[in-house]
Amino acid sequence: MNEQTSQERARLSGKLMQVLDSRSLRQSHKRLADMLVPGLSVLDIGCGTGAITRGIAEAVNPGGNVVGMDNDPHLIGKALQAYSDIPNLTFTVGDMYVIPYKEQFDIVTASRVLIWLSEPLKALNAVKSAAKKGGRIVISDYNHTKIKWDPAPPASMLLFYSAYLRWRADAGMDNAIADRLPELFEQAGIGGIKVTPQHEVIRRTDPDFHSRIRIWADTASSRGPQMERDGYITKAEYLAAEEEYREWSARDAQAVTMYMLAVEGVV
Repeated sequence: MNEQTSQERARLSGKLMQVLDSRSLRQSHKRLADMLVPGLSVLDIGCGTGAITRGIAEAVNPGGNVVGMDNDPHLIGKALQAYSDIPNLTFTVGDMYVIPYKEQFDIVTASRVLIWLSEPLKALNAVKSAAKKGGRIVISDYNHTKIKWDPAPPASMLLFYSAYLRWRADAGMDNAIADRLPELFEQAGIGGIKVTPQHEVIRRTDPDFHSRIRIWADTASSRGPQMERDGYITKAEYLAAEEEYREWSARDAQAVTMYMLAVEGVV
């Protein structure tokens, strides 16, 4: 399948929109947060509704400037509505494969984006071109094949999750992209590569456990109709996955670990 198919499957809708709004720089892009100081210029690609991007703008102020870019005009509209009052932050609609900026930013970053692309190396080369000489690239992403649930979730969710990974893979997306990032950095000619584990662990003892544990129920709710349309699952199957996962989350779930790495390098 082609890039158009992966872009169509990546488009967000439904309850997953709430996940974007709930993210923050410190919680959701930890390695980048540790790198930021006032005065830096940063391009945040795949910024979504701008929740993380806002934190970046605050961290580089005073003297720094931030551009948030996403290929979804609806998400950029939400970002502009929420954060247009921040003076050192701008948002624009743009394609990660054809970034209009050349050698302009101290840091170019993308979080949870390459896992939705069918041509990640092409995208990474475009990312590289937007950074200044000596600038840094910071990419964080998942390996969805290494998720861990404690205890095992309902069989309906395991069925949904297996179908979800096939649905993504058949569109050319790499479910294990996190572990391939260092190789991709090398192929793009990015040096000084450093890998930082950034696994997302959701524990029952966490104060935000109930809001965060629901991510896979929300995924079944939001991606299920797309997957049914494409012939990967039935409506009854994804509805059962959502309902039974929510029950499991409330009653039985102790922890979920989503495998994630932050990979950085120097242009």
